[in-house]
Amino acid sequence: MSTSAVVRNNEAVRIEPSFCPLYHHAVELIGRRWTGAVLRALLSGVTRFSDLTGTVPGLSDRMLSERLKELEAEGIVERIVLPETPVRIEYLPTDKGRALASVIEAVSAWADAWGGRVNLDQREEGRSVGESEPVRA
Repeated sequence: MSTSAVVRNNEAVRIEPSFCPLYHHAVELIGRRWTGAVLRALLSGVTRFSDLTGTVPGLSDRMLSERLKELEAEGIVERIVLPETPVRIEYLPTDKGRALASVIEAVSAWADAWGGRVNLDQREEGRSVGESEPVRA
């Protein structure tokens, strides 16, 4: 691989081939806690806030709200307000979001093949695999 450069403060900054700022940003975005699960649910057709919280065990309303705002700001999700009584809000993947479908599917396939056995109690409580149970006094 050859090195590349980006312009920062009117100066070309050399970037090593092993580091790509665009790749880094993408991985940081979809790798944030709960983002992959939210994207997977959205790509499978879940559109309503309450349905998303019900689809992803352990996901709080506050965290879902944060993730949806981040995804909307990145142009991955569109927030649609339907003028009904009561007002209904849906979240739909944009073209940019739908382009992530193959990535989410690939990660899902990798997890099926290599992820090992997941302790469902830990998943439902929102803990990572291998993370110990909270100490109770």
